[in-house]
Amino acid sequence: MKIYLETERMILREFTQDDVDLLVNLDSDPEVTRYINGGKPTAKEYIVEQVMPRILNYYITNSQLGIWAALDKKDLTFMGWFHFRPYHLDPNEIELGYRFKRQYWGCGLASEGSKALIQKGFEELDLDVIVAIADPEQGASRRVMEKVGLTYEKEYAETDGFIVVKYRLEREKYLEQHEETS
Repeated sequence: MKIYLETERMILREFTQDDVDLLVNLDSDPEVTRYINGGKPTAKEYIVEQVMPRILNYYITNSQLGIWAALDKKDLTFMGWFHFRPYHLDPNEIELGYRFKRQYWGCGLASEGSKALIQKGFEELDLDVIVAIADPEQGASRRVMEKVGLTYEKEYAETDGFIVVKYRLEREKYLEQHEETS
């Protein structure tokens, strides 16, 4: 297991080709994909042919950015994933995102992992800007973004036509916030 990051309750590790069924299971829950594609399950063929190769390619091209499986530290159960990757509209910004199985919603895991990734991004990787996007109606994700220090930037239509809200945090502001609490 190639570990990227550990938090109090989670291990974030690289995905492997053997993880296809974990992603299929995660994306088969219509509540999990509700704000992503209206609740449609992602076909296994699409995950095998498109999603998994893209995930695995991150580890080859940049071992510090990518998509990471989130495992329960107690028993290594797959809970979901986090991504920390160049934002497709501006590769100078790093996009933070996550997706969890429903039974792990509401217990602070998205905030815990996001805080750890933000800390790693600014303190170890010397990133300048971290952003996150969500469906405007996805209140839980918006609250996580705000809780971990990102601020609302704008609402706009993505290239695929989906309306999203964008939040951001700049390195300078992060360092100011953490100087005050030290």
